[in-house]
Amino acid sequence: MKAIILAAGEGKRLRPLTNDKPKCMVKVLGKSLLEWQLITFRKCKIDDISVVRGYKKDEIKFPEIKYYFNEKFESTNMIETLFCAENEFNEPIIISYGDIIYEKKVLEKLMDDPNEFAIIIDKNWENYWKMRFENPLDDAESLKINDEGNIIEIGQKTNNIKDIQGQYIGLIKVQGKGLEIIKSFYKKSKNESIKTGKNPLNEKLSFENSFMTDFLQGLIKEQQKLKPIYIKNGWLEVDSIKDYKLYEKMTKEKTISKLIQMEN
Repeated sequence: MKAIILAAGEGKRLRPLTNDKPKCMVKVLGKSLLEWQLITFRKCKIDDISVVRGYKKDEIKFPEIKYYFNEKFESTNMIETLFCAENEFNEPIIISYGDIIYEKKVLEKLMDDPNEFAIIIDKNWENYWKMRFENPLDDAESLKINDEGNIIEIGQKTNNIKDIQGQYIGLIKVQGKGLEIIKSFYKKSKNESIKTGKNPLNEKLSFENSFMTDFLQGLIKEQQKLKPIYIKNGWLEVDSIKDYKLYEKMTKEKTISKLIQMEN
């Protein structure tokens, strides 16, 4: 099993912390986000790790890591960053956003799932979002599960709390036939956008700026079965200065364990 960490992001909402380093190198709980991820992967015996760099790439320099570079990081989004590492799509892969950290048990739960597409979903999202946002619906996205236990909607804006059966945290596993499916679906979608001038994944964005959730929703439309892997807390996202200050405060008050318990 391999890991691909998407770490090309600039992290504008984390300025001034990201003036001189990429988002993934911001420190929480004493270590950078990326360092925490590497520790967690290695604890789970995943040593084949690729990092896709972009903004301030030379600030990411951990040993025994494979590096890829999204040279268009300023004008593209997660999908293009992921496919910079397409050469790694030859055995089961864990795909992780670079601005999150998670407990070992979260990763183990994902690794153990047998499905071609497995998506980590936080069922305790509402309490966490209330800590971070005055109105959780300003940021939270839809997540709907059908009676067969498959995700049928993900990543859409909603004003109805009933549309949110959990939150996708930015951690996925793809294996088996799923690896060829994502490669062919990417090429098909990109070619369609070139031919028609319209992005089949999200008509409001260029193809290059598609979100990961746009890609996942596209797979759902292609009748692929995306399985939710449920957790309750055990992770953090560092997306803004407000997030950063919240975690600093909770660390000082020794209440951060309500959300996450990381081990060195």
